[in-house]
Amino acid sequence: MVDASAQLLGLLDMESLEVDLFRGHDLPDPGSRRIFGGLVVAQALMAAYETVEDRSRVCHSLHAYFLRGGDPEQPVIYQVDRSRDGGSFSTRRVVAIQHGAQIFHLSASFHIAEEGWEHQHAMPALPGPEEWTDRRELRSEDAARIKDPRVLDYLRDRAIEVREVEPRDIFEPEPVSDRNAVWFRIPAAKGQDIRMQQCLLAYASDMGLLGAALRPHGLSWFQGKVMSASLDHAMWFHSDVRAEDWQLYAMDSPFAGGARSFNRGSIYDRSGRLVASAAQEGLMRPLRKKS
Repeated sequence: MVDASAQLLGLLDMESLEVDLFRGHDLPDPGSRRIFGGLVVAQALMAAYETVEDRSRVCHSLHAYFLRGGDPEQPVIYQVDRSRDGGSFSTRRVVAIQHGAQIFHLSASFHIAEEGWEHQHAMPALPGPEEWTDRRELRSEDAARIKDPRVLDYLRDRAIEVREVEPRDIFEPEPVSDRNAVWFRIPAAKGQDIRMQQCLLAYASDMGLLGAALRPHGLSWFQGKVMSASLDHAMWFHSDVRAEDWQLYAMDSPFAGGARSFNRGSIYDRSGRLVASAAQEGLMRPLRKKS
């Protein structure tokens, strides 16, 4: 049986169809109604990387829009436009297509290594991953309370090990601060080059980011009160990362309104170095009960 880490690496091994045209796949999952957004971001970034011939150029930022929910039963076609190759920067635009329609856009910029001034905000002072329960254990305890097909997706083996800082009750959450954090690591990243490391980190960056906006309102996806989806996603890579080691993902949501929420995340390695930042706007629409 193939483990989750090997499966994730396989999903990021893009199939070349033609010049600048690639195909990506998802894993069949009866509990999933759409493709995980982080996978589409990661596959699009990998497709863009396949067209950056100068391997000294590394992604420093990406900006993406989710246009339609991806069908997990069908492959995604990624068309890359080589927008520009300059003296020190390269830019790529990627369009993801399913069923003849665009489902996703991504623009990414790649930069050679240069010296410059440095500063960063300090990592939040939080207990390390050893102080928190593995998410798999928490989900096993919750599973008996889930009465619909989502339990299949909720319990499937994951390629990312996660330990939530102060986890909430997913069925009856109390209103709390929008600020939250998780420790995570991706075993599949061990031995991978910077390109794969970044794609794996991009995959993980979509994990739980929208949830920050639900916290102040005492909401969770299991209550049937809110419709949510990622609308866009931006990410900045600040430093090299070894994603097989523990990373702290500190998240917050400065604003929600108009059926949308704004969410931010900072990813630090265990030493406290800021390796990446993320931002995302999401749909946060109240669900009204049918009369």
